Amino acid sequence: MTDKIVVAIDGYSSCGKSSMARTLARNIGYIYVDTGAMYRGVTLFALREGLIHGDGTIDEAGLRARLSGLSLTFQRSGEGEEPVLYLNGACVAEEIRSMAVASQVSPIAALPFVRDFLTKEQQAMGQEKGIVMDGRDIGTAVFPKAEMKVFLTADPKIRAERRLKELRAKGDEVTTLEEVLTNLEERDYIDTHRAVAPLKQAPDAVVLDNSFLSIREQDLMLRFAFEAVLAHLRTEKCV
Repeated sequence: MTDKIVVAIDGYSSCGKSSMARTLARNIGYIYVDTGAMYRGVTLFALREGLIHGDGTIDEAGLRARLSGLSLTFQRSGEGEEPVLYLNGACVAEEIRSMAVASQVSPIAALPFVRDFLTKEQQAMGQEKGIVMDGRDIGTAVFPKAEMKVFLTADPKIRAERRLKELRAKGDEVTTLEEVLTNLEERDYIDTHRAVAPLKQAPDAVVLDNSFLSIREQDLMLRFAFEAVLAHLRTEKCV
């Protein structure tokens, strides 16, 4: 048995999944994959291609036909930088975080053929283990046998305040807190009620409420959980 494992971190939007997963991966020398960025990348692609209509309906046949030619990769944009999403060879790290994408990503992510396409991509990325992956269904659908599973939650208003702060930092002075909160609530409903791989806690996941944890507390708790999993696996190997 290798010491390398798969770490699956699931949870609601704006719970701090990405920052916590990214930090853990850096601290333990693992590869980090932001699957939410991948779904946002598909959404941005659909918007650019005119496959999402003004009334919010999606040209599913058109999107399905174009998926095979879609390239989503994580690359470093500069020396020492964290890997970010590239869509068909171009960096889209900023564009995928816009409200335009956020308002459409859950309906796109609910499409079975989109989930199937990206699940296969994500499983290929984790074949060698040594990976930290965050999303909505990593511990339930992508890697149901992941050695370490964490389910993150947080108070909706706090999540909305965090998301608004991110938007303000990127120059968005128009979007209101009420709009962000409504968007998060709508996404939560779609994510938890979709027919394929809905957002839910895996039975063997550790639940972590991130409403009031400091960054240091987050890091310590995840690192402790990681070390505990490794210790348990080593014990099993010796039995």
